[in-house]
Amino acid sequence: MTDTLDTAAVQALLDKQAITEILVRYCRGADRGDADLIAEAYHDDAIEDHGGTFKGPAADYVTMLRKVLPHAPRMTHATTNLLIELDGDLARAESYILTFSRREEGEGEPFDSLTMARVIDRFEKRGGRWAIAHRRLAWEWNHEMELKETWGRGAIAPDPGILVRGAKKPDDLLYTWKWS
Repeated sequence: MTDTLDTAAVQALLDKQAITEILVRYCRGADRGDADLIAEAYHDDAIEDHGGTFKGPAADYVTMLRKVLPHAPRMTHATTNLLIELDGDLARAESYILTFSRREEGEGEPFDSLTMARVIDRFEKRGGRWAIAHRRLAWEWNHEMELKETWGRGAIAPDPGILVRGAKKPDDLLYTWKWS
């Protein structure tokens, strides 16, 4: 075993971490209604292919999200099963996105929706910055269920009215909590 630092291996870890943080911030942006975080994930000339619901310039996709996200239902996106393959200043990232959303508005009874999708992202490192150059999404499955929230049948919170709840930007704890 040597004491020499393998700079290529360290750089690969740094690159993979940078890409991972972009993907997690993207999900944060969707959940908090913060389209700026989603916009930061893309290069200016990126393409978004959202599995049949949108296909075109990512900038146009973000413009649409700026109108939709502030009024979107409560959502939680979880990025899982992330695999990043590096090739110099190019990378392919495959990740699963598990999304929970609460649908309380509109026609019919309120319901919860659980959806699994997979994204394949082509990342490019330009000027030292990793970002998505092309994203493709494939829908895997969806399950809808009756809205029923009992907070562990009262074990978590007998009075759910006291709970601090997540919200959209700028009202969420993420944006209101002062760290100092």
